[in-house]
Amino acid sequence: MPFMTMGRTESAVGDSATVTEAEERLGERIRALRLSKNLDQAAVAERAGVSLRTVKNLENGRGSSVATLVRVVRALGRADWLDALQPLVAVSPLRMLAQERRESAPQRASRPRRSRPADGGDDRSGAAASASSGGH
Repeated sequence: MPFMTMGRTESAVGDSATVTEAEERLGERIRALRLSKNLDQAAVAERAGVSLRTVKNLENGRGSSVATLVRVVRALGRADWLDALQPLVAVSPLRMLAQERRESAPQRASRPRRSRPADGGDDRSGAAASASSGGH
């Protein structure tokens, strides 16, 4: 959600933020979510399977592993936040590239195919074939 800082609107971890600022803003968002669910840090730590100190560090923007962030976000019921980091790809970039190559490749005229006899036999005429099989 956007918010105002020094007269400009930014996202929660805005593009212009330093890594430290981004960590602090993310921690603030996690703290606000926890409080909105009326949970204390110990409850979140227990649900997430992490220590109380880890939750405190995360909320204070003092760094955390990705695994810890995932656990805490899931414990707070917001796994959808993680989806924003890796949106589903509806079209494979590799398939798009292959399709572009097929479409831009020069087209060649095809040669007409020779027709084969329906019975799958050899190409000789009927008379020659009957002569070789006994003459009748």
